[in-house]
Amino acid sequence: MAAKTIKLPVVTLTGEDAGTVTLSAAVFGIKEANEQVVHDAVVTEQANARQATAKTKKRHEVSGGGKKPWRQKGTGRARAGSSRSPIWVGGGKVFGPDGNQNYTVSQNKKAHALAYKTVLSQKAAEGLIIVDELKAEKVSTKAFAAALAAIKAEGKTLLIVDGENENVVKSARNIGKVIVRPLGNVSVVDLLNCKSVVVSKAGIKAIEGGLE
Repeated sequence: MAAKTIKLPVVTLTGEDAGTVTLSAAVFGIKEANEQVVHDAVVTEQANARQATAKTKKRHEVSGGGKKPWRQKGTGRARAGSSRSPIWVGGGKVFGPDGNQNYTVSQNKKAHALAYKTVLSQKAAEGLIIVDELKAEKVSTKAFAAALAAIKAEGKTLLIVDGENENVVKSARNIGKVIVRPLGNVSVVDLLNCKSVVVSKAGIKAIEGGLE
């Protein structure tokens, strides 16, 4: 029978052992890859992040072109009513984006939760670093960079902050390859785009509670 819970190590910001934390195996111990659900979650999040601001001007929106370029007959040239016709250089665009594009994609809530739990499980197996308390007495980029090195947060690192952690946010935001996200705003894409995930013990329990 599969275990219902798993234990993950907890460390201090100085890299010392701080015991373990017991978490649900249904959230952090999924073995299946669930590749399709994870792919759908990534497509959904990236599509919904698009601002759809691209826009081109149609012929009635391009300035000028009010005067007929030449008379209708007698010149030997083709008829032309406006220099802003789409077939003219500088004319309007026929099928360009109009600024009202809708790229919204939806995914079933349970499917998105499964994708989130699948990626969390992958990070729990390798890359998830749980600290007993995520705080800083003062704003210091150098000190926090040393703390990340002490807990072996390597490569691109996702720092998940919870509560009032202004000193932590200010200390971490100028460190290269460190992305700071509040507890309630961590996406599947964020998790996939990092090698290490740093979160407090209270924060990981809050994430677990929201997915059970």
